[in-house]
Amino acid sequence: MLELRNVKKKYKDFELDCSMSVHTGSVVGLIGANGAGKSTAFKTILNLIFKDSGEITLFGKDASSLTTKEREKLGVVLADSGVSGYLNVKDVVSVFEHLYSEFDKEGFLRGCEKFHIPMDKKIKEFSTGMKRKLQVLLAISHNAELLILDEPTSGMDVIAREELLDMLRAYMETEDRAILISSHISSDLEGICDEIYMIDQGKIILHEETDVLLDEYGIMKVTEEQYRDMDKRHILRYKKESYGYSLLTDKKQYYMANYPQIVIEKGNIDELITMMIRGNE
Repeated sequence: MLELRNVKKKYKDFELDCSMSVHTGSVVGLIGANGAGKSTAFKTILNLIFKDSGEITLFGKDASSLTTKEREKLGVVLADSGVSGYLNVKDVVSVFEHLYSEFDKEGFLRGCEKFHIPMDKKIKEFSTGMKRKLQVLLAISHNAELLILDEPTSGMDVIAREELLDMLRAYMETEDRAILISSHISSDLEGICDEIYMIDQGKIILHEETDVLLDEYGIMKVTEEQYRDMDKRHILRYKKESYGYSLLTDKKQYYMANYPQIVIEKGNIDELITMMIRGNE
């Protein structure tokens, strides 16, 4: 459904160099610290900024050659943009009825009622969570096949985030759909994504299925002596600590079986990000 092959975009102090794929029926997460390149990648996909080289295909064709009708198959939420704050929801409905041939007005209004989104209040007066829920409702309101969501849960409280994620789970119950979502809140992605790409300084440094990442990756805490004597073939990153070393592995079971005396923690995605970015190869 979406593929980036060696896509590059260079600025004075930053360069994007990215390859990734999103297949039908999957939810793919792009994670990384603020400034890592998530938004740049999304804007390049959407042709909002022009790539320097590489290929981007959407729905089987060059992304820059999509027709207006084909672009209607995209539902988009960007971190730094949205509908005008001077409109209310009734105004937005009128706009979307003219913009999208498959705009589901009744379904959208039901969503607004479910999430208590006021119809007559100006959007600039909405809370951050309310704005985000409105943006996602709009993105899914016109039968989009692919959602591209840049930090949709940013600034939301725990309850609002879970409501938004439930919205996305319901969206994926229909066949032939997919989602590409970015976030620096790793717990959001653990619960919804099938695959995760990790980006740092514009480059993809890790791609893994979420289940594999959570089940087979681990962080070991070892002394200097343990580190010296152990098999290091499956160590991805290491970091010097006061007690010895923290080690990131993608073969947790191997070390559990062969080094039962070593402390091995089941890493969450936040810890994996920290080790992948700050640890030494």
